[in-house]
Amino acid sequence: MYCAKTFQPTLPAALPANACFAIVAPAGAARLDAHKVSQWFVDRGYRCRIYPGALQAQGYLAGPDQQRLQDLHAAFADPAMDAILCMRGGYGSMRLLDQLDFELIRRNPKPLIGYSDITALHTAIYRHAGLVTFHGGMLNADLLGAKLPPTESSLLAQLGGHVRAGEQVAHPAGFALDCVLPGVASGPLLGGNLSMLGATMGTLAELDTQGCILFIEDVNEPLYRVDRLLTQLRLAGKLEGVKGVLVGDFAGITTAALTPLLEDTFAPLGVPVLAGWRSGHCDPNVCLPLGARVRLDSVQQTLVLEQDLFRA
Repeated sequence: MYCAKTFQPTLPAALPANACFAIVAPAGAARLDAHKVSQWFVDRGYRCRIYPGALQAQGYLAGPDQQRLQDLHAAFADPAMDAILCMRGGYGSMRLLDQLDFELIRRNPKPLIGYSDITALHTAIYRHAGLVTFHGGMLNADLLGAKLPPTESSLLAQLGGHVRAGEQVAHPAGFALDCVLPGVASGPLLGGNLSMLGATMGTLAELDTQGCILFIEDVNEPLYRVDRLLTQLRLAGKLEGVKGVLVGDFAGITTAALTPLLEDTFAPLGVPVLAGWRSGHCDPNVCLPLGARVRLDSVQQTLVLEQDLFRA
């Protein structure tokens, strides 16, 4: 097993010209217009292949577990695929964790893009294959959903290798950030959906937080549940090694309402906390490279890459 304290992350290759995206559905189902999807990629100079599970539905899942798992493995294994884009979140990624072929993924490193329920894949793949992945817009709600331009542009800029070491991960103007606790810290950026971080405790996707910049976001969770989730992480010892905290969107909770809870939780640790970052179930939804080393400055309200995201 890999550990954030002892290894350098595995880097995928940046998107080539006319890159091909694999469209997979590791979690929930959604209706897709294949022609509309294909045209979206063509309009941007790319291609796509929609894997079978993305066109299926089995209740709240996009097809049976074996189909969704097979699609994910096939997308990593196929040399014609340059990136793997998840169709949507919902629920279902956890059901695949104990069957994931981490050695296959490690041998075929590619950008995996998604958020929400896909957090389970991000954390498991980073922990067991060391791969940098991308907490970014998904096909159904984000890219086809006409979200504000930084949603698409931040994703494609990062995947194209246009954001390099020493450069900021740009945050859209017009959306205020809040320095909850001042300071500067560096470490691998890890985390994702807070509910999923709690749900995967005690599993092979449990997040190793030692030395990391912790990113959290969520949707449709009232403040008391966010409190419960953060308390769960604290009592499990998962906050003790955190170097800094980047707080994404908590849809339905204002930053002002969230701030006292963040202060109660993180002030005893003496770590910087920056809140209001537009990543998660929000519009725009800024892409974040999970597993990449970053420098968080909550006073200057900046997030700077300390490494390139792709292999040379």
